Amino acid sequence: MRRADRLFQIVQHLRGGRLVTARILGEWLEVSERTIYRDIADLQSTGVPIDGEAGVGYIMRSGYDLPPLMFTRDEIVALVAGARMVRAFGGAAMARSAEEALVKIGAVLPDSERDRISRTEIHAPLYVVSQSDRESIDAIERAIEARAVLTLDYRDEAGRGTMRDVRPLGLWFWGKVWTLVGWCEMREGFRAFRIDRIAELKPAGRSFKPERGKQLADFYRSMESREPPGADHWPAREAL
Repeated sequence: MRRADRLFQIVQHLRGGRLVTARILGEWLEVSERTIYRDIADLQSTGVPIDGEAGVGYIMRSGYDLPPLMFTRDEIVALVAGARMVRAFGGAAMARSAEEALVKIGAVLPDSERDRISRTEIHAPLYVVSQSDRESIDAIERAIEARAVLTLDYRDEAGRGTMRDVRPLGLWFWGKVWTLVGWCEMREGFRAFRIDRIAELKPAGRSFKPERGKQLADFYRSMESREPPGADHWPAREAL
């Protein structure tokens, strides 16, 4: 890949406003982390509003955009498949947004490619996640965005319940089960909570500010230090 193409792809990966580490960017683009560090520095020097640092990750501030891009055939298939999977497995708001995104994508595609959406024969079941879990997923996603502390009535495998306040950091989907990874204020540590074992979820009525040692980047570092290279990364042991 040419360097100019790689710089363009780095901007594309950062456009979503999410924190991305140099390691992940390097894996996507098949280059070393050192190369990513140099590329990020070059982009920053040209005025691209990228914040972050080595070892933590990078994020691009809002307000920076590139001209509209045309999707390739494979990208259209991937978008359609992803939207259909979100409709089956995601929250209710996610499902509606996925459908609306497909409509918008279809509106900007040329006639030669517009039919590709309806002709993509990749499907997912319509009803997989329960309505209560869908509502919890949406509520958690909004809380993550707002940095709002959540109060959970959580049940373990034996059905024993605990009430705890959690700082929500991320949602993970494992094929059948969604988990919330967050900082548990009761246990003073990172914990993973299965969505289908949350008996009740409600706002705690307060927000939280990012603190050193309690952020998603810290969680990633803690997982890397616990597991040997190449091991599958379970996002934290289930809440205890």
